[in-house]
Amino acid sequence: MGWRRRGFGCPQARRARQDGAVSPDAAPRPAQLRRWRRYLAAERAEAAVYRDLARRREGREREILMALAEAESRHEAHWLQLLGPSAEPAPRPDLRTRFFGFLAKRLGFLFVLVLAQRAEARSPYDDDADATAQMAADERIHGEVLRGLAARGRTQLSGSFRAAVFGANDGLVSNLALVLGIGATGVSPRVVLFTGIAGLLAGALSMGAGEYVSVRSQRELLAASRPDPESQTALPHLDVDENELALVYRARGMDQTEAEAHAREVLATHHLDADAPPEEFDPDEAVGSPWRAAISSFLFFASGALIAVLPYLFGLNGLPAVALAAGLVGIALLATGAVVGILSGASPLRRALRQLGIGFGAAAATYLLGLVFGASVG
Repeated sequence: MGWRRRGFGCPQARRARQDGAVSPDAAPRPAQLRRWRRYLAAERAEAAVYRDLARRREGREREILMALAEAESRHEAHWLQLLGPSAEPAPRPDLRTRFFGFLAKRLGFLFVLVLAQRAEARSPYDDDADATAQMAADERIHGEVLRGLAARGRTQLSGSFRAAVFGANDGLVSNLALVLGIGATGVSPRVVLFTGIAGLLAGALSMGAGEYVSVRSQRELLAASRPDPESQTALPHLDVDENELALVYRARGMDQTEAEAHAREVLATHHLDADAPPEEFDPDEAVGSPWRAAISSFLFFASGALIAVLPYLFGLNGLPAVALAAGLVGIALLATGAVVGILSGASPLRRALRQLGIGFGAAAATYLLGLVFGASVG
């Protein structure tokens, strides 16, 4: 159960939990009842989220998500037993849990998984004497289960996601810096506007072309390192005494003894291995599509760069245009940083502030240079 605020533990609380939670003879305090009801509501909400995710999937993923929902239901039964009649009327989840449930119904599968993974890591059961040690262990393992489910999606997303984030951030920062630097020299707003548009087009085209070449080259390098399936046709004709196949395995990192043993094993069954299909390799999953990366980079750079020139498009100039452009770009930098933080399982706030600091630092340096050059020219 991860959608609760972590409490402050103590050795006595941990010992009490290990001994079997609360004493059945002790009347629960009002604060305990309220906490148990919060836990009960959260467990029910979490089980509902996992069931909703399971309905979107098939096969192994569906089975795993349903098993997570069953685990949350077991935790729910624990709190129902402790609460007894106090479980009625059914408690409502807190605002944070309800908001997560709202997002879970509307966001993509991967986004919900990484949010759930981060939330499971914040379980308060480690420090709560009323939760069993098994429940606390369950919550830690749930985070790893979700990490495993999200791993494939993160891999598939990594190529185009990197291009999109890099393109958006570069468009925001570079064009804001360009617009502020040119504007600080004292030229007319019309010159600033057309400079910004030129920077948008030049940067977007450059980013798109660069991403295409980069991803295409990476795919070619990986393909060159793949084992050649045609080489398996040579297995029946190898000299068993010389065993050239051992050199292949030594080249791949095995020591001599291990390589020779593995080569003898392969040669002994070459009639099977020779007909076996080559290992499946999906370059789109490994590094992404070059066209997808190029288009993502182009569009996200252009959209980021456009934000910096919006005030000038609407006729603003001078300090109001500078302030509005910086404010809009700042909001966009915070948003992209937060998304990166969420999908990488890190703190969204920390990543957002880092993105903002780097972007504003670059823009401020360019603006100051523009002021210096403007003063020298004047």
